[in-house]
Amino acid sequence: MKDKYNQIRLAQYSQALAQRLTEEHFAQHEAVTAQQLISFTPIKQVNLYMIRELLTLWNHEMANLRSPYFDFEHPEVKDALVQFMNVLSRKISIKRPHFEPLLVKAIQDTFRAVLEPLTVFEEKFLRLDELTVAKLQETLKYQDVDKELYRQFLETLSPGTLDRAQITSQLTRFLADRDAQRMTLTDLVAKFNDLQPLRAEELFAPAPFTAPAVSTQVAPAQPTFRPALAAEPKLNERFQTEQKPTLNDRLKQPTSSTLADRQQEQKIGSLRDAISINQRFSFINELFDGDNMSYHAVIKQLDEYNNPDQAKQYLIKEVGSRYNWSRKEEHVQKLTRLIDRKFA
Repeated sequence: MKDKYNQIRLAQYSQALAQRLTEEHFAQHEAVTAQQLISFTPIKQVNLYMIRELLTLWNHEMANLRSPYFDFEHPEVKDALVQFMNVLSRKISIKRPHFEPLLVKAIQDTFRAVLEPLTVFEEKFLRLDELTVAKLQETLKYQDVDKELYRQFLETLSPGTLDRAQITSQLTRFLADRDAQRMTLTDLVAKFNDLQPLRAEELFAPAPFTAPAVSTQVAPAQPTFRPALAAEPKLNERFQTEQKPTLNDRLKQPTSSTLADRQQEQKIGSLRDAISINQRFSFINELFDGDNMSYHAVIKQLDEYNNPDQAKQYLIKEVGSRYNWSRKEEHVQKLTRLIDRKFA
């Protein structure tokens, strides 16, 4: 989007919409829970950006725990922190004073993903301290706007550690060549119109000018604020994607466990209670094409089985046949490992 948009109008709209949605929710609830956060609005990208922001806040909190007296790089400490995060993510409870600003930012960033995609990509993807294709692909789970285009772009990058400036330069050319394939502002506004009226032209209308009451001296222009991109700690960097032959072959092969897997080998009571918000969001997004209701129906059915083989057969043959899981082996593996733990 080459035209300069009206940032003030976008901020006003985001604030008004967030305030109304927040008022409606908190009129009936005391807080926003993990389950409510996943589907708080019908616009998937808004929900994903709120979850992404919570993860960023978590990582910053963990960075503050670093101490010269304790070894936070020890594998057991990392395992414990990952386990702690998974437990805490199932106990999310956000009060209104903290939730409304989170929602405002997510709405603005959703529009900015269309209006200024390069800047948003830098903010959402390039905060890792070490950039690799696998880590960038993992971040895709928080992206809905033009997700497939970004997936294609990441596949063009060379393996190994990447340079931020080089990525930005390549993405600029990539998006310019595929501008017709990107989500349009008109399409995005149509989605938001169902929540609160808005016309695309409003975001490009000049801000109203108010003459100074007394002084005619023109104040110097203030620079536009851009938050610094702080390096994100290494907590929770896992689930790197590998090339795998087929889904059935992959499920038959022994897999190396991640930090979280090693910490979570104990038996679980039910899949619904054991799956963290990050896992749940990942399963919904990657295995169920974003269909929250289908995910919950399948998990409920899996919890009702008394035999792991029957549960897996239902998952792979009945559910898997409804979705294209040919490149989703890693996520299927995570879900089948949870089934194994339930029947351990």
